[in-house]
Amino acid sequence: MSALLARRRLKNLLLFIPNMLLLCARLMTDSRVPTTERALLAGAIVYAIIPFDLIPDMIPFVGQVDDAYLIALTLLRLLERTDPKVVREHWSGGGDVVELIGAAALVAGKFLPQRIRRVLTARVEVAPGKLEDLKSIPKPLLVARPENAVGSRH
Repeated sequence: MSALLARRRLKNLLLFIPNMLLLCARLMTDSRVPTTERALLAGAIVYAIIPFDLIPDMIPFVGQVDDAYLIALTLLRLLERTDPKVVREHWSGGGDVVELIGAAALVAGKFLPQRIRRVLTARVEVAPGKLEDLKSIPKPLLVARPENAVGSRH
């Protein structure tokens, strides 16, 4: 992955965090969301807001990647335990939120050291193979493509 493409993907991921936090807050008030999942959503919000976590938020850009990863994992877990329509109802952004959440987990995971991924994954149990299944999802807008890629061969 080129440095420019990596920077673009990271920037898009970080711009997605406020929308994911808003989605989590909205889902916490929905009675169709199981109580345990609401508690995990609250935990993900707190983790994202607190500046001192596994990667301190004072480190520009990189400090927010672990936040995005944990939020995305929490939302993936919720998607396994409730109807995706519930999540889609609370989404006010563009695109299919289910695909965006999957892409966010994959992109953030690529930027995190394996040790930190393991710690965060242990906090939010996602079904085995769930992240692997997401690799087949077509890349949404969250994953930026270089401008010169149009018409180029891969």
